Amino acid sequence: MALPGARARGWAAAARAAQRRRRVENAGGSPSPEPAGRRAALYVHWPYCEKRCSYCNFNKYIPRRMEEAAMQKCLVTEAQTLLRLSGVQRVESVFFGGGTPSLASPHTVAAVLEAVAQTAHLPADSEVTLEANPTSAPGSRLAEFGAAGVNRLSIGLQSLDDTELRLLGRTHSACDALRTLAEARRLFPGRVSVDLMLGLPAQQVGLWLGQLQELLHHCDDHLSLYQLSLERGTALFAQVQRGALPAPDPELAAEMYQRGRAVLREAGFHQYEVSNFARNGALSTHNWTYWQCGQYLGIGPGAHGRFMPQGAGGHTREARIQTLEPDNWMKEVMLFGHGTRKRVPLGRLELLEEVLALGLRTDVGITHQHWQQFEPQLTLWDVFGANKEVQELLERGLLQLDHRCVGGCRAEGAEAYQGALTTALHRPRRSEKD
Repeated sequence: MALPGARARGWAAAARAAQRRRRVENAGGSPSPEPAGRRAALYVHWPYCEKRCSYCNFNKYIPRRMEEAAMQKCLVTEAQTLLRLSGVQRVESVFFGGGTPSLASPHTVAAVLEAVAQTAHLPADSEVTLEANPTSAPGSRLAEFGAAGVNRLSIGLQSLDDTELRLLGRTHSACDALRTLAEARRLFPGRVSVDLMLGLPAQQVGLWLGQLQELLHHCDDHLSLYQLSLERGTALFAQVQRGALPAPDPELAAEMYQRGRAVLREAGFHQYEVSNFARNGALSTHNWTYWQCGQYLGIGPGAHGRFMPQGAGGHTREARIQTLEPDNWMKEVMLFGHGTRKRVPLGRLELLEEVLALGLRTDVGITHQHWQQFEPQLTLWDVFGANKEVQELLERGLLQLDHRCVGGCRAEGAEAYQGALTTALHRPRRSEKD
């Protein structure tokens, strides 16, 4: 069956050719942080899963019946509508998340990319990422996603221990994960990311480090370490609450994280964000847009976005949340062209708080040039230079403030310096008008 539309076939073919030409020169470097006018990233939420994992509280559903043609049509319509409302002229990256988007048809992915390419400029070398679970992504299906325009995979491996995978409610085994990872690397060389969780109930540091060492024999050039967060309403939370499982030990989790960082550093990985590590320049362009407070559009049930709508005077960025429940979202899209349930204009301080909170997650922090794109009137020195709490953090070596940037020096000080910087940001200054 052919991909939908000659334009999609042409864009996907150009994207594959661009991927073959791409050779990243700056291993360990970071993408340019500069936002550019009407550029944005695009997030596409596929809300369906085969099964709800025991730790997950994301917006996802187990469908009794699902008309993918209707979902595809609504995703296309909402993408076109929000691109027009935002005035975005160039889409820098596309990320298909969920849920389990590898359960969707490659034709749905191709249709969304076609709609984006028709409504805005989608460069042939744009990063197009698809989240995939090992059990939903056999090699032949991964190849079809590649033909549809996907050029990067994010694989939810989570663990290489079958007992832990069962605890997490995953439907794959460690063997499934490694088999899928090998096939993904064959099809998308240098463009495969994997997730590994830490801080599970009763998890031991040495055994977890053994998993990480084993994964290094099989993984590509991007790896994410995520600490388990027990979320109210999940099966795992309930098990811990009633004493069926021990509560995760935060001290052990901190030790896993610190020792894991050292292992990855020794293996040539550069930690460019709190949870993300890359080598050979294989950074996530899409996620970097989030951390640099760039514009992004969220389409699909429950998706979030941050952009300045046309007609807003070019001054007010909005936080948008799409309707959560898929059937209600589809009804709204068919009626209005989009399913935006909530729009919140971001004030100046709210936006600057996001610049701080997200930028401090990265290795570059917030540079003076980047800050002035959001606050041209007050420099970082004006806001933080004379603040008592900031000075204390500088003296303790937890914070850096120099001619380049403001940034955190040690991960364990993150909450302290974010709190101090936010307090300083809200403190009135004589130069400000009432």
